[in-house]
Amino acid sequence: MYVILIQDVDNLGYKNDIVKVRDGFGRNYLIPNRLAVIANDSNRKQLSENLKQQARKLAQQKADAEALAQKLETIMLKIEQKANENGKIFGAVTSLQLADALKALELDVDRKLITVPEVKELGEYAAVVKLHKEVKAELKFTVVAAE
Repeated sequence: MYVILIQDVDNLGYKNDIVKVRDGFGRNYLIPNRLAVIANDSNRKQLSENLKQQARKLAQQKADAEALAQKLETIMLKIEQKANENGKIFGAVTSLQLADALKALELDVDRKLITVPEVKELGEYAAVVKLHKEVKAELKFTVVAAE
């Protein structure tokens, strides 16, 4: 019997896979527990349509991420931190500060997506923003002394 998996099943396959299983396992476990459906013609057509729609959504998300990455590459943020006369800063520059600075420029980027390097002195730095699993952007920022 061939079934289409609705969820990931350990040692069997992943969601949307078509797998061959024994009749009893399919009818008595997979289908009643809503882990799979029988792979008949109508279910196969529905699966192919769902995969097409999912591919379109993923392509759109990637295109949006690439557009945002291009905007982020051109921006130079200015972060103010307290510092001593030698240029060493007190505290640290965090992803929350960068996210707030981007929000002030009307760019909505989640702070969890921003990886900030270790910043100990005043100067120019670059953070990495992971917008998509295939799209990363470099966000440049300058740390200046607060007045």
